[in-house]
Amino acid sequence: MADRIYLSYRLRGYEERTMMRHFETLLSLFPFSLSATGLSSLRVHALDYAEPPLAEIAINGPPDAVAVAKAASEFLSPDCAYLVYGYWDLWQREREWQLRPSPVVLACFGPGFEEEGNDHLRIELGPDTLFEPPPGDPPGKQKIHSNLQSVVRLSHDLDSALPVESRRLWTESGANFADRLRFLLSATER
Repeated sequence: MADRIYLSYRLRGYEERTMMRHFETLLSLFPFSLSATGLSSLRVHALDYAEPPLAEIAINGPPDAVAVAKAASEFLSPDCAYLVYGYWDLWQREREWQLRPSPVVLACFGPGFEEEGNDHLRIELGPDTLFEPPPGDPPGKQKIHSNLQSVVRLSHDLDSALPVESRRLWTESGANFADRLRFLLSATER
C-alpha cells in the first residue's frame, strides 16, 4: 500500500495576522501544473476536520496565489485550516513514462486549529511510489530522480522565502522521508 509523502513547515513569528502572507508565499512558489484538466479548489475548515467545511471554492486552472489568499482571508480565523487542492507535474508510469498532473494538497493551519503535527504549512506531495525508482527500470530511475529533484528544489525555494523554524519531510506512516530521499537521490545518480 502506498504511503503519502508530506513536506511540513513551522515558521518563526507565525500568527493569525501573518499566516495568509505565508500561505500566499507557499502558493506563489509551488509549481502548479499548467496542463491539468481537473478543477482545483480552496476548502476552509473550522476547528477540525470533523466539522463540515465553511467554504469550498472552485478554481479554474492553476491556483493564483494572490486570488486564493484573498478568498481565504474572507474566512480569516486562528481556528481555521485552508486547503488548496491542485496538481503538479510528475513523471508517472502506466505503460510508458509520461510527465502528467498529479494531485497535491497545500495547507495553511491557523494557530488554534486542532491539527496533530502542529504544522503551520503543509504540502501533501503524493504517494511514495512517485518518488521510489522501480527495480530493473533504468529509464524509470531517471524519471524518479526528476521527481525527487522537484521536491528538493521546492524545499530550497520555500526555505529561502519563509522564516523557517523547522521543516519535516515525512510519510503518512510517520517515517522520516528526508533520510530515504537522501538514499534515493544517491541511488538514482549511480
